[in-house]
Amino acid sequence: ITINETTTEQDINMLVKVLTGKNVTELSQDNDGRTPINIPNTMKRKTAFLEHPVFNQHHSETQMMRYIFSLAQKDITLTQSMIPLGSCTMKLNAASSLIPISWPQFANIHPFAPAKQTNGYHAMAADLEHKLAVCTGFDEVSLQPNSGAQGEYAGLLAIKNYLQSQNEMQRTVCLIPQSAHGTNPASAVMAGLTVDIVHCDAQGNVDMPHLQAKIDKHGNRLACLMLTYPSTHGVFEESIQTLCDMIHQAGGQVYMDGANFNAMVGIASPAAIGADVAHLNLHKTFSIPHGGGGPGVGPIGVKSHLVPFLPSNQVLNAHENADDHGEPVSSAPLGSAGILPIAWMYIDMMGGNGLTQATKIAILNANYMAKRLSRYFSILYTGKHGYVAHECIIDVRSFKASIGISDEDIAKRLMDYGFHAPTMSFPVPGTLMIEPTESEDLQEMDRFCDSLIAIFNELTNIQQGIWPKDDNPLVNAPHTLQCITQDHWPHPYSITEAVFPIPHLRQQKIWPSVARINNALGDRELFCACPPIPLS
Repeated sequence: ITINETTTEQDINMLVKVLTGKNVTELSQDNDGRTPINIPNTMKRKTAFLEHPVFNQHHSETQMMRYIFSLAQKDITLTQSMIPLGSCTMKLNAASSLIPISWPQFANIHPFAPAKQTNGYHAMAADLEHKLAVCTGFDEVSLQPNSGAQGEYAGLLAIKNYLQSQNEMQRTVCLIPQSAHGTNPASAVMAGLTVDIVHCDAQGNVDMPHLQAKIDKHGNRLACLMLTYPSTHGVFEESIQTLCDMIHQAGGQVYMDGANFNAMVGIASPAAIGADVAHLNLHKTFSIPHGGGGPGVGPIGVKSHLVPFLPSNQVLNAHENADDHGEPVSSAPLGSAGILPIAWMYIDMMGGNGLTQATKIAILNANYMAKRLSRYFSILYTGKHGYVAHECIIDVRSFKASIGISDEDIAKRLMDYGFHAPTMSFPVPGTLMIEPTESEDLQEMDRFCDSLIAIFNELTNIQQGIWPKDDNPLVNAPHTLQCITQDHWPHPYSITEAVFPIPHLRQQKIWPSVARINNALGDRELFCACPPIPLS
């Protein structure tokens, strides 16, 4: 039974009647018209609360609407420009996919509602599992993990429990290449495995001799290899099938991190490549909104031998043999069930041909941007034919060495151009990783490339001594409206160069609301900007 702020007194009366068979006398109301609550005096709060002005100055729907909109204007979203975060697939979340989650038939279902009351929901979930199984080539899919990291954990538990069922409890070592996704080592440790890192070669691929050495070193203690494909270095590893074969021949299992599945749907299958289990990020590849701490879905697909070890649910399986099921990783049997309709709608509307076309466009877009930017910045990793997968890493470390300009300076300067920064310093410190996805058209990608090329020209000005290293548009970025309207402009570059460096910004300018802050200092020394809380 769920009780929340929408529960009425009549609901409680009905509940009491159902449980006790007795009616509840209607509660009397005090002189203020409020319903008295039988809370002991010792438990009643006597201090003031919600004193911050924000809780006390918006007294109409119009005021509240304007306040919320003012907050939205301080942020940058896909409504204004592309968000080129590498490895995060910040693609369009279409309104047509989002609408169903507002319907009460989906939004108001309790996770443990009787099955006979949720036939439609379970039919949709089963169809989504089937669709994902077709996309991945796996025999079965579980929707229970409600984040990518939880999917990693669930997949590794399935491998671990399978190996134990084969009386190979000694297999506890998980090999992870340097090119893997950042959460992989933590997930492996949480699953009780010992992590050993495999090096990459100069081209960003797994160092195969080093992998063989690790396999030989651990022998029958090898449990699995955990890798990301295409790798976080932004390339398709051409030796991927050989790599999987090596692990299988050594008695291990292959876990594939599907964070970059946006570059595979319709053209490659994790199961066919050689993976035994893989997780998918529905909040990336399959268009559920991503970021901001909201709910995610990280389902896992497995081959037949791992099916018995998929996550179960202790409530639903209480009447069955617990040994026939894997460990639950979420308290709800379908995890973040409320947002599953988004991915179902996306897949159903796109269809197989649409999903395949989206993958091709995502790869094409990334290679277009990489080729255009390669005239100005070094592209850190490419395949042997000079192409990337669905993202690329631009190397800006040389500017730090020569003129003291870092990847963070470039990221802050992009705010003046109206763009969110690419992923900074991951997977390689001092670099920027760019992923346009299939959502962006040629005009928007050119607008972003034009901005980075303009920043390259600014870097050239610093290198040539036109602007000093300690006073230039990059180290002072971002420039706020308050910054440029002060009485005295103290910098050696003009206000126009600061805030209108390229022509299109005069038609569409997004003003950063806050100038440069010391991120590391803020992380180390947290403080509250609210009015002080009284101690008594």
